[in-house]
Amino acid sequence: MTPRETDPLRPQKPGGMGRGAMIAIAVHGVLIAALAFGVSWRASEPEGMTAELWSATPQAAAPRAVEPPPAPPPPPPEPPKPKVEEPPKPDPQIAIEQEKKEREERERADREKVEREKVEREKAERDRQERERERERDRLEKERLEKERVEKERREEAAREKRLAQLTEKSRKDQMERMQGMIGGTGAPESTGTAQRSSGPSAGYQGKLRAAIYPNITLLDSVLGNPEALVEVRAGPDGTILSRRLMKCSGNRVWDDAVLAAIDRTRTLPKDVDGRVPTPIEILFRPREQ
Repeated sequence: MTPRETDPLRPQKPGGMGRGAMIAIAVHGVLIAALAFGVSWRASEPEGMTAELWSATPQAAAPRAVEPPPAPPPPPPEPPKPKVEEPPKPDPQIAIEQEKKEREERERADREKVEREKVEREKAERDRQERERERERDRLEKERLEKERVEKERREEAAREKRLAQLTEKSRKDQMERMQGMIGGTGAPESTGTAQRSSGPSAGYQGKLRAAIYPNITLLDSVLGNPEALVEVRAGPDGTILSRRLMKCSGNRVWDDAVLAAIDRTRTLPKDVDGRVPTPIEILFRPREQ
């Protein structure tokens, strides 16, 4: 092939249109297919096609037709705005009436509070007075009981004194009778008296008294040392104890009270060897002789 034949810029020889005719036929076929596709695109989905174009000079293909996006729906109509009514202006007379009503309510509440406090104070005062009356009644009751106790003790003391006076009178009469019967005395051979019989206790009578009284002594507390309590006891002819009197205190209140209580519990003194009960008689009590 000569250089003339290979230069594309040089004009072609006659009779060299075969290739161009084929390209033209191919291009027209593509145009016909495109027209057919453009007519039927609404009925069927177009299929993708590939075509090769041959040209002596490069050419850019036209862009594919793009379906425009659907128009957006119109916005919904806005709801009608509610009509705003202006609040009515307050009536000055109504405000005055309302304020007056509130003031009356406050005044009534204050009055009720004052009344409640008054009622509570009156109730507290009544309770206090009732407690005072109860205390006064208790005090009067205690005073009455104390007066009754004192009166009872006074009557008992008067009765004891009366019995003692009767015993004294009887003792005096007995003494007069003994004086009148001095002749034929009954005393011991060594007796030097002038009475018909001895008036004092025998030598062993103190032992009988201790044996009768000491078992009744009850001590709640211990007694220190050996204190002595001298007690005078008066008894009737049958030995019944009529009175007792502390002649000499021992210095220990516990021992003195225990001795007097024991004499009260004894109630009756034993008789002497001659069948009599010497009265009055003094008895000496010591804790160590129990």
